[in-house]
Amino acid sequence: MDRPNFLLIMTDEHAPMYSSTYGHPLVQTPYMDQLAQEGATFDNAYCNSPLCLPSRMSFMTGRYINQIGVYDNASPLPSDTVTWAHMLRAVGYDVTLSGKQHFVGPDQLHGFNRQLARDLHAELWTKNGMLRGTADWSKGTPAAAKPWGGVAEAGPGTTTEIEVDDLVEERSIEYLRDPTRKEQPWALNASFIAPHFPLIVPERYFDLYPLDQIDMPEIPEGHLEDQHPVHQRMRSMFGAADFPEEQVRRARAGYYGLITYLDEKIGRLLQVLEETGQRDNTIVVHFSDHGEMNGEHGMWRKSSLYEASSRVPLQISWPGQIDGGQRIGDAVSLVDLVATVVDVAGAESVAPLDGDSLLGLVQGQGGGWKDEAFCEYLAHGVQRPTAMLRTGRYKFNYSLGDAPELYDIEADPNEFNDLADSPEHASIVAELQERLLSQWDPVAIEAEVLQSQQERLLIERAGNNSRGSPIHV
Repeated sequence: MDRPNFLLIMTDEHAPMYSSTYGHPLVQTPYMDQLAQEGATFDNAYCNSPLCLPSRMSFMTGRYINQIGVYDNASPLPSDTVTWAHMLRAVGYDVTLSGKQHFVGPDQLHGFNRQLARDLHAELWTKNGMLRGTADWSKGTPAAAKPWGGVAEAGPGTTTEIEVDDLVEERSIEYLRDPTRKEQPWALNASFIAPHFPLIVPERYFDLYPLDQIDMPEIPEGHLEDQHPVHQRMRSMFGAADFPEEQVRRARAGYYGLITYLDEKIGRLLQVLEETGQRDNTIVVHFSDHGEMNGEHGMWRKSSLYEASSRVPLQISWPGQIDGGQRIGDAVSLVDLVATVVDVAGAESVAPLDGDSLLGLVQGQGGGWKDEAFCEYLAHGVQRPTAMLRTGRYKFNYSLGDAPELYDIEADPNEFNDLADSPEHASIVAELQERLLSQWDPVAIEAEVLQSQQERLLIERAGNNSRGSPIHV
């Protein structure tokens, strides 16, 4: 059999529970549903850091962010870091990017042959050729001066983000229709901004979700007051206020509309594969870089280790090789997806990978699967390293200097009942903490993060004080 093509459809900030595919009663995602029928859908897939750039650089390299020194949205990936794009190109693939990969710094390809569209968020995090927006733990987690504006601005309309996503779709379809695609195996990373805020979407999608039908976040009485300090600090720093109900409904409607808007793009890409006769020899993967809190636990955006922020949709379809209709409950993460792509492509992994190939799991040979996912967060909104280990039914959260958290995700999927102080679960807390800390040293990582922040902040200050334009050579 010829080596398969790869269509990697990456979205931004999509929490899986907000889709019909993952059981939401309102959010319409018929093309995600189609992928679920045609392949395997993972019910417990996680990102490796719940923030755009770190998650995406982890995905590009198949490494955890503490291993590659990429901590926040102003951390450039060194150009000599091996990515899966390099690995696939080395064995003859045409490897192409269309849209966002959040590459900050001078290297905007990191192994891709070309960029078909536009990486808007890379542009937003760079000014006059200089990075900006570095996290600064030396300041702690100061309270926001005002509530986050993303909720109030939500509604029908269009944005630059919508225009860019439409361009990404257009260029991706042109690429797939090009007759030269049949001359060599290809891998296209079609990467969209939706459903990332701003929570503004064309009117026909917003109108799909009448405000009186929008479900409100579930926040039990007293929950916010009793919340773990790491979450309270993040809510305060991010301006997650007690927004009026009408604004919350509009924000969630905007988010739902963006999800359906994006889902239609998935459908059109699948249709083009069929029309061009490439579907049978193309592995389609749909996934996101992280989730969106969407008002749950009183929080918006991402950066949290809660499920809505750290868990992602993951679907893999490969006609004739992966049985359709599979629902896989084992814990996996995006570094495992990278190991899978490299494995299936027959590429050589000279650089180490932190994940394991999912191929055996989706082909019914996953008896020895590790059932484990690791996620860490080392950016703004926290003041020291935080990490999560999910294995089996339990999820263990660690924040340096704070008490740990333990949740039974099967019994308590909304994470309202912290079991860390429960005598019945003391042995589980001890076991999971030992497992986490055996592979993740928060004290050493904190020193590395602080050093990186101070170096990059100095560069930012130097750029801000420059009287002339930077010289490009």
